[in-house]
Amino acid sequence: MNALHIVAFTLLVVGGLNWLLVGLVGWDVGALFGGQGAAVSRVIYILVGLAAIFEAATHGSTCKACSGMMKGQSQPMA
Repeated sequence: MNALHIVAFTLLVVGGLNWLLVGLVGWDVGALFGGQGAAVSRVIYILVGLAAIFEAATHGSTCKACSGMMKGQSQPMA
């Protein structure tokens, strides 16, 4: 795994956990940094969004389970 993939994956985990907290208890991690309007929160949200775009664009070449499916081959998920 390259460094960019690790950073993107970490940001996606942070974003996913944030959405879990929003859904379960209505609490946004961005509130720690001043809410959605704060510059720090906006930068974090932008980085999480860019990480999602990066992972979606490169997923087929980095995911062993999906690389065969992207080429038209079916692989059982183990």
